[in-house]
Amino acid sequence: MGSLTGKTAIVTGASRGIGRAIAERLAAEGARVVVNCAGSAAAAEGLAARIGGLAVRADVSVKQEVLEMFDRAEAAFGGLDIVVNNAAVAVMKPLAEFSDEEFERVLAVNTRGVFYCCREAARRLRDGGRIVNISTGATVGGTAGGSVYCASKAAVEQFTRALARELAPRRITVNTVSPGFTETDMFASLPHLAELAPKLTPLGRAGKPEEIAAVVAWLCTEDARWITGQNIQAGGGLTMV
Repeated sequence: MGSLTGKTAIVTGASRGIGRAIAERLAAEGARVVVNCAGSAAAAEGLAARIGGLAVRADVSVKQEVLEMFDRAEAAFGGLDIVVNNAAVAVMKPLAEFSDEEFERVLAVNTRGVFYCCREAARRLRDGGRIVNISTGATVGGTAGGSVYCASKAAVEQFTRALARELAPRRITVNTVSPGFTETDMFASLPHLAELAPKLTPLGRAGKPEEIAAVVAWLCTEDARWITGQNIQAGGGLTMV
């Protein structure tokens, strides 16, 4: 039996990348996983079938779709214990070049989406549950071209700190995990990152989605019951400057 046997988890943005790795790891630990996606329905359904979970298509920036996702999760599995807020969009460009539409979309998914999911988690999680929000190591020092993305994630980190205090009486922990350079589709689409990663990361390489998933999974276990309100830097020692 895994450390999360009997638990039910929702992982947003779980059809690929870090979210997919998290869903796989939680399932390997025994959890029943709701695999959320906004668009890649086939990928989410394939993953859900393989891990014995449930695929739910929902845009987390739309309140009604979030409500329906939580309803479906409860109907399928009878209750909720874990919510991992991973879904995000990244538009990387100088602030002066941002359109209003790009700004609104980044904040809608990365910030409002986490707000909706955290609010439902706070209302529905069983006592002793877990909320894990995925941010980025880039909020520590900022990065050129990342102003809006980092701002959206900094808000998520503040949700974590406040909500951890609000839910502590129910033994629900709330933490942030902030990946550094990680081998995802976004990483692959920006070749200069492959050159920067070994230079800026003390351990000398980019991370793998599975390594981020391992940190998230541990935070969801009983062993991590004394950790809450924290921002875990999962970046191989990376300090963004």
